[in-house]
Amino acid sequence: MPSAAPPTSHAGSEGLQTLFAWQAACFDSLVQAQCIQLQALAAWQRSCIAVNQELRDQWIARFGGGVPLDG
Repeated sequence: MPSAAPPTSHAGSEGLQTLFAWQAACFDSLVQAQCIQLQALAAWQRSCIAVNQELRDQWIARFGGGVPLDG
């Protein structure tokens, strides 16, 4: 009597692949959201730097006795 091989079921591995694909998609979307947040922060910092430079130039022109020299 030949020994019967155990049945192989791929249903479990397909379920795991679907789960891993879903987790990878969620992780990718979170990484994209973080990148967008960092870009927004960098843009906000650039605008703050520009405002600070303008205010400093105006203060120098008014109280420092002349036009600021950007060197």
